[in-house]
Amino acid sequence: MAFKKLLASLGAGGASVETVLTEVNVVPGGVVQGEVRIQGGSVNQQIEGLSVGLQAKVEVEGNDQEYKQDVEFTKVRLGGAFEVQAGAVHVVPFGLEIPWETPVTMIDGQSLRGMHIGVTTELAIARAVDSGDLDPINVHPLPAQKAILDAFLQLGFRFKNADLERGHIRGTRQKLPFYQEVEFFPPAQYRGLNQVELSFVADEHSMDVVLEMDKKPGLFSEGSDTFRSFQVGLHDYQGTDWAAYLNQWLAEVGSKRNWF
Repeated sequence: MAFKKLLASLGAGGASVETVLTEVNVVPGGVVQGEVRIQGGSVNQQIEGLSVGLQAKVEVEGNDQEYKQDVEFTKVRLGGAFEVQAGAVHVVPFGLEIPWETPVTMIDGQSLRGMHIGVTTELAIARAVDSGDLDPINVHPLPAQKAILDAFLQLGFRFKNADLERGHIRGTRQKLPFYQEVEFFPPAQYRGLNQVELSFVADEHSMDVVLEMDKKPGLFSEGSDTFRSFQVGLHDYQGTDWAAYLNQWLAEVGSKRNWF
């Protein structure tokens, strides 16, 4: 499936630019393939630079307020300067690597509410930079991530929402300037539990899985029994019954706090 987006018309009589993604469904560690098509206008134009990147809409906390910020978390320059001839078509193919930490936007074929991630195109001409609209991509979970997400569903949890927060989860392999939290509504048997939040921080070998119950906004209570962090290999996750693992942790905490 091709996804097209018109970037801009570069001035009166200028070129028009279109980004085409040949496949919008990806996984962390994968590659987005596409091409940038520049249609020459009525005059020749010198293009000083062309680049594509990935951008996410992230929640930022500061000065007693929260706001959304567009954060570009990877960028690739596509060649050097070139000239687009009047009326000619200039096509620049690209392959954009998806960082392993890229947040998931799709679960079980459904869009995860709150996620806005996509490809940006940036064109520099005559010392000006023209940035296009976001071309959305669908980031599906890695098999190891899906196994843990499926365990929550197996236990009766329901997806509530997801958000991206600027900052770092200490004690993890995180490199990006933000992290994802996936929030779940608990089933009836876990009465007294408001919600559970899940974060993945992956690299090419394994991932940190961070779980927290009743999290206070902006604070990971690492010393508390309501916080759990563990590592999962991307290729040896099948040996664990994740639903049983999660249920045991929930039962232990719930019994201590007389929640269940």
